[in-house]
Order: sequence, then C-alpha cells, then structure tokens
Amino acid sequence: MPPPVNAHDHGYGIRTLDFGNADDALEVWIPGLRLRPRTEPYLEALVAFSRLAQTGVGATMHCHNSLNIDRLVDEAGAVMRAACDAGIRLALSCPLLDYDPWAYDGGPQRLRPYLDPADWDDLSGSIPSYAPPSVQISAADAVAAANTSPLIDVQYGPIGPQWCSNALLEAIAEASHATGRRIHMHLLESPRQRQWLDRRFPQGVVRYLDEIGFLSPRLAVAHGVQLRPDELELLAARGVQLVSNPSANLRLRSGVAPVATIPPSGPAFAFGLDGTGFDDDQDLWRELRLAHLLHGGRDLTRTFTAGRVFDAAIHVGAKVVNAPANEDLVLVDYAALVADSLMDDLDEAEVLLTRMTAAHAKALYVGGQEILCDGRLTRVDFEAARAELLQQARADLPRLTAERGRVTKLAAATRAYYASW
Repeated sequence: MPPPVNAHDHGYGIRTLDFGNADDALEVWIPGLRLRPRTEPYLEALVAFSRLAQTGVGATMHCHNSLNIDRLVDEAGAVMRAACDAGIRLALSCPLLDYDPWAYDGGPQRLRPYLDPADWDDLSGSIPSYAPPSVQISAADAVAAANTSPLIDVQYGPIGPQWCSNALLEAIAEASHATGRRIHMHLLESPRQRQWLDRRFPQGVVRYLDEIGFLSPRLAVAHGVQLRPDELELLAARGVQLVSNPSANLRLRSGVAPVATIPPSGPAFAFGLDGTGFDDDQDLWRELRLAHLLHGGRDLTRTFTAGRVFDAAIHVGAKVVNAPANEDLVLVDYAALVADSLMDDLDEAEVLLTRMTAAHAKALYVGGQEILCDGRLTRVDFEAARAELLQQARADLPRLTAERGRVTKLAAATRAYYASW
C-alpha cells in the first residue's frame, strides 16, 4: 500500500522525555525545550528519520527546531543530507518568528513579576533577538536554493501567529505568492493561544490571515484544536489543509481537534506525530488508530470512516509535504494481522486500524529505492547512529544539569502568569 505520511513533526532524534521534559500544558512545557542537548543536526535528524522509516513511513514534515537564523542554512543543509541518507521524502519547514517570546501579550517582561530579581537577571540574558522579516525570508529562500533533491521540498515555517508580528506574516504571504513556495504553520493549538489571538485580532486570526492573502492551497496548518466552525469553513474555501496531532494535543492538554465535525467539503485534513506519539514510539499506525477511535462518535452509524483516515494519511499528507501520493510502497505483514481470523473477507482498512503497528511494516520503497527490507533499514545503521547521538547528548549533561534549575523557575513563572488569565 502507499505509506502514510507523517504530516507534522519536529525531528526529535532524542525525544523530549529523554532530556527531562515531561508532558505538561503546552506553554509550561515549552521552557523545557531549553534542555535539548547540543548535538550535530545531521545526526539528530538521521536518527529521527530512520526511526520513522523503520515504522514504514516514507515521508515526513520536519519543522526545524533551531531559532538562530544565522545557522539556518547550515543546519537545514545537514537535515536535508540526513533525509537523503535515510532515503525518505522530506518537507523542511524553515522556522520564522519575531514576536512575544516566552509569554503571549507582551513577551518576557510579562514573566518578570513571577521571578525573583536574581532569577530574572540570570534568565534575561537568554531572551532571544530576531532578524528583520526580510532577512529571515531570505534565509529560507537560500535553503530552498541549496536543495538539489527531488525528494525534498523546502517551505516557509512561521512558528505560529502568536509568535509572528503582522509584518512578518504579511511578508511570508507575499513571498509565498511570489515564489509558489508552501507554508506550514502551527495554528490555535492551546486554549491560551485562542484567548490571546482573539484579543490581538478582534476580527479573528483566521479572518486576519485571509485579509493579508495568507490563506491558500499552499498553506497547511497544524493542530487547529481551537478552530471554530466558521473558521473551518473559511479554511476549506481557501483550500488550506489541516494537520491533526491527536496524541500531542492530549499529552500537552490542548484538547481534541474538531476533525470529526469537518464536512466532506473540507478542509482536507492529514495526521502528524508532532514528535510525540501515543506511546512515545513515533508509530504513525497507532496514531491513526487513536484518531479513528477518538473521532468515532456515539451514533449508530460511523461517519468518521476508515476510508477517511487513510485518505487523510496518504493523499492529503502527500499534499502537505508536496509529494506524489502513489509513487512509494510499504509492504505490510498482513498475514500476521489476520492469523487467527475465521473469515477471509475482512475489510483490510478496518484490520489495519484495529491491529497494525510499526512491527508489521516489513519493507519500504521510496522513489524507487528500497530503504527497508525484512524490517531492517538498508541504508543506515540505526543503532550505531543512535549510540553516537546519545554519546554526544551525554557529553552535554554538565550544561543541562545547570540549565535544569533555570527551566524549573521559568516554567513555574509561566504557569503562574497564565493562571492569572
């Protein structure tokens, strides 16, 4: 069958729990990303992409994690090289942001009253500064110009409207229109984002994005947990795709996206792991099962069908990563799934959504090349790459140990700030 597409992810070679960032409410969880070990971008991406390929996923949307525009071209080049070595298709979303770091509605200064003066002095030195929109967009364009692989698509990646100025959002809309380059953006993930964006954009953030020409078939938005029916209608009318991330939204207490209520007219939706997954194992098959059950409803007749799930995972996912939907192949050990079946006419899609896991993916072909055979990667020594990545990460433990205290204080201040809303 065509392999499912992981339509929203962050390429975590070392997963967040492994560096001490346990699940929490999204805004409180974000400071824990400061504990990410300093490792080679190539190795981090190679392990992440190889982990996906082992599960039978042949394409992924990688929202790059670096926020340093000066390093973007070099880091993106390393990520693209890792995708080529692993053999998977890659959509690379180049991060763009310039607004309200640390806290919505005012940025770091909003957290100052919730920190001891000494702690504020210690932390304030790490407040980020941002390059002008034109510089950031030029860096993303430079990444695209350096891409030579037909299996890779470079996209603009505004992190989310809450972290982008109006000037940056408008510049991205113009650049996308001029170049035809796609945009991939987080949108309305948490309840706090809904509250803040409603205040910042009285007409509604989705309506504002439409006014500046941001909404088009070149745009995919991730999460969309807080989207309202009228906003879904507008996204559908403009041809925007929505990428749902059920596990991540549950783990970070953002809620459940209104995917089950989306009518056949759209918007078209896909699924992504967002670097987490239900069992923290990057198993997209389990993620599809969760989505199928989560949106099944309570009626006598199921409207959120297996067909809709696989159409989302394969065809819409391919559109999000700007790739063909039927040129790749994953071979599934279907006999193992039905070994005890008494009937020989079971619906294959229902069987897959009930029992399929990464362990049943036995071979994967991407762009005509075999990258998984008999459950083993053919191009990458995954265990050797993983061991080297862990060695690099452990070498950074002294810095992480010192940083952990700062993260704890910043997370506590963040929780206190939003608790006052």
